[in-house]
Amino acid sequence: MDKKKILKRKQHQLQVEAELHRLPNQQPKSKSVRVSSKSATTATTTATNPYSSHSGPTPQECLSLRDTLLALHGFPPEFAKYRKRQHVDDNHHHAATIPPETVLDGLVRTVLSQNTTESNSQKAFDSLKSSFPTWEHVLGADSKELENAIRCGGLAPTKASCIKNMLRCLLEKRGKLCLEYLRDLSIDEVKAELSLFKGIGPKTVACVLMFNLQLDDFPVDTHIFEIAKTIGWVPAAADRNKTYLHLNERIPNELKFDLNCLMYTHGKLCRKCTSKKGNKQREKCDDNNSCPLLNYCKEPV
Repeated sequence: MDKKKILKRKQHQLQVEAELHRLPNQQPKSKSVRVSSKSATTATTTATNPYSSHSGPTPQECLSLRDTLLALHGFPPEFAKYRKRQHVDDNHHHAATIPPETVLDGLVRTVLSQNTTESNSQKAFDSLKSSFPTWEHVLGADSKELENAIRCGGLAPTKASCIKNMLRCLLEKRGKLCLEYLRDLSIDEVKAELSLFKGIGPKTVACVLMFNLQLDDFPVDTHIFEIAKTIGWVPAAADRNKTYLHLNERIPNELKFDLNCLMYTHGKLCRKCTSKKGNKQREKCDDNNSCPLLNYCKEPV
């Protein structure tokens, strides 16, 4: 028998034996699921739901909560420009005349929003855009110049380093500073691409997916995380990363965008639904000393 065939057969035999003797806690690495179309209507995730035995939320609970928050707050105007096309078809001409925010702009805006207020984040982004006419100018600028431009948003050295590193890597990989190619990729493919940039974490990626790429994802920030625990949608001992996986699997795709924006807004306004205290803006739900979301709790709060 040919020596190459013998060697190949032995290698295969060793692989089989290794699989047979694999210890119970040594599970093979899960493979990412490739989504064939970005318009897929089922929830997308590349990981097993860590709370699969947890009962909530059901699709009906998601719909009910969306309607309750919509009646309470109305749709948050700051998110209106990101709302999906099907929500603005009634004013097609107006929608068509508003150019969408570029993916790169959205990614940088999300980086600047970390650990600061919306107001300071917006000021930092406006200052950045007014100080540097193009992203090429940002990449070529001295780090201190960039830090000074975004200093009002806090953590200027860290965020400046992240932005410059991202731009540098993008130019090396694609030959130009543009992320519009991500619009043609699936959710899993976008996650793989953006995860290559140092400093870009899961929440930032999820925000870009939902807001800029109009894909069905559900970012979990501190507000949403605390509300999810308060109303029993995840176990009390849940962590934020696992909450993200659980909610993305359970919440129907068609409800993700509105529900995410509304839960985020409610978390800023209602101290009863989060653990944070003392925010002067959290008044709307406290006037009547009762929050309608507490009716969703699985246990007394």
